[in-house]
Amino acid sequence: MGRPRILIPIPTSFDEAYNQQCWPEFAAAVTQAGGDPVPLPLTHSAKEVEALAAEAHGILLPGSPADMDPARYGHERHQATARPDALREQTDFALLEAAERSNKPLLGICMGLQTLNTYYGGTLIQDLDPVPVNHSAGRAVQAAHTALIAAGSRLHSVVAVLPEFAEETDGEGRLPVNSSHHQAVDSPGDTLLVTACSRQDGVIEAVESSDAARWLMGVQWHPERTLSTSPASSALFRAFVAACGQRS
Repeated sequence: MGRPRILIPIPTSFDEAYNQQCWPEFAAAVTQAGGDPVPLPLTHSAKEVEALAAEAHGILLPGSPADMDPARYGHERHQATARPDALREQTDFALLEAAERSNKPLLGICMGLQTLNTYYGGTLIQDLDPVPVNHSAGRAVQAAHTALIAAGSRLHSVVAVLPEFAEETDGEGRLPVNSSHHQAVDSPGDTLLVTACSRQDGVIEAVESSDAARWLMGVQWHPERTLSTSPASSALFRAFVAACGQRS
């Protein structure tokens, strides 16, 4: 059996420097975890995306400097909201639709989480208050804050055995995470469970499918940036790729 093929959209249609820096990080994380990363340009039609998704074993939605068009979740645009990326949104929604039909594993990271939440009918906070947590800390900060991980969640099962995870008395756990975002989930989408929140201010940091049989997860932080310093980051990608491997 070969390495599971993971389809990863190019992060943005308008910032090639960002693409050249960030797509290889996602690809390296998938490769390290035993997968075969496959780039997906943003110029395909929905029908073409569906055909490419059918050949993949899993889908990873990466981060982006763009923000989701708030019209997609019925809100007026906030002045702090970055420009949307229509091509990236169309690609992500086509991938989400394909994953929904085929039940393929899907992992959303940062904007990928926000797209996932919007697809399932949720809404977003368009600009976070910078205190008490600087969620826009950026890649230079390895541990920006602590996330509380919900007991019994798939995410909990992935990270609970790791040394950086600290168990709470009620079954929850604390995990240090990096942070590079100014938007976040407001109301979670249908069928999504909130599985992590920032300990300091309650900002939603992770969601997953309410269907225990479905490997569908989104995290607001950037595990692809901390593979060398965070066992939890590597474990998350290994769990995702292992789930994709079961489809190969």
